[in-house]
Amino acid sequence: MSANPHANGGLLRHDLRLPDFRDYAMKVQKPGAVDGEATRVQGEFIRDVVKCNSNNFRVFSPDETNSNRWGALFEVTNRCSTAEIIPGDDHVAPDGRVMEMLSEHQCEGWLEGYLLTGRHGMFSCYEAFIHIVGSMFNQHAKWLKVSHQIPWRRPIASLNYLLSSHVWRQDHNGFSHQDPGFIDHVVNKKAGVIRVYLPPDANTLLSVTDHCLRSRNYVNVIVAGKQPAPQWLNMDAAIKHCTAGLGIWPWASNDQGGEPDLVMACCGDVPTLETLAAAELLRTLFPRLKVRVINVVNLMKLQPQREHPHGLSDKEFDSLFTTDKPIIFAFHGYPWLIHRLTYRRTNHKNLHVRGYKEEGTTTTPFDMVVLNDLDRFHLVMDVIDRVPKLGRFAVHTRQAMEDKRVEHKSYIAKYGDDQPDIRDWKWDATR
Repeated sequence: MSANPHANGGLLRHDLRLPDFRDYAMKVQKPGAVDGEATRVQGEFIRDVVKCNSNNFRVFSPDETNSNRWGALFEVTNRCSTAEIIPGDDHVAPDGRVMEMLSEHQCEGWLEGYLLTGRHGMFSCYEAFIHIVGSMFNQHAKWLKVSHQIPWRRPIASLNYLLSSHVWRQDHNGFSHQDPGFIDHVVNKKAGVIRVYLPPDANTLLSVTDHCLRSRNYVNVIVAGKQPAPQWLNMDAAIKHCTAGLGIWPWASNDQGGEPDLVMACCGDVPTLETLAAAELLRTLFPRLKVRVINVVNLMKLQPQREHPHGLSDKEFDSLFTTDKPIIFAFHGYPWLIHRLTYRRTNHKNLHVRGYKEEGTTTTPFDMVVLNDLDRFHLVMDVIDRVPKLGRFAVHTRQAMEDKRVEHKSYIAKYGDDQPDIRDWKWDATR
């Protein structure tokens, strides 16, 4: 346990003590070997943050604390209410540290006011409904920008959002709960104020959460899924990856010692899964094809350094993404955001982005990515279409990928579930 450092040498009215996030790590012996619920692991860390800061840390959520897998909080605290407590109330007490009300406006206002007193907190919300506080976020971000120019203002804890129950896993709620567009809104604000993170698994989520809680004078948006999913990185690798913000995953790439034929990039937990499944397929189908896999945790890394303090220089970007090779980018949100962030880059003309394109319904997890052409089979088709050396000899393979998508549709229509080879897929590290 260590005291939290302060930005700009200033002092908050109430210090924040953080447990060591590494103590909550999932054991990942090799990439994809185990499944886990990222936000449930994060919730255990947040539980102990509350325990260590019983007078200066609160969690805010519109009735979604349990749903977003932060139920561990109720091992150490309750939902706060000063109204009459009646039989059947679930973990309710006047001194509870969880501020839960089915009003995103109320939660946002509570949290902003709490931060302005010098204390700390975090807002957990369904991704689709955080839009409700868009204008309130606007005003807070503008206030932060202006306050940076006032020397007598003390730093305040960052406004931290967790957006979960996200667009790709709304298996029962459907189209009304499918909207990843809040991050588009956030990146419009001044670069000195906003940060957006999309950790692909539990250990990267722990690292990002610790970083955000230690930060000052920012708005941090974290997007992470709550459903069981493959875990890719052990804690040491996760820390290095999050510190860099993005990077090549050598264990998923086969371009070591030379130039790749293409780059497959991914940002977000579900796009990462589909990209890795596609990369594995490509190794089987085209063993000589050199594929470089890049994962992005810190979305702002994609901007030029001259436009965002976290951005890569043009030289760094070109060394990772190449200057002339096709880039197939699988993205959590609306695809044009990636084009917008990278439009001044050397290889932007060769960038092809797949993401959510407002095709949604109540359906299976894999069908959601198929509806939006983000699935592994369509990513392989994108590679075939854009790598010149594959040429005509891959036409039969392309048709086979189309056939797999048709098989999928027929299967879920009959059984109401994804095919076992999709549902139970595991990364094969021996390929």
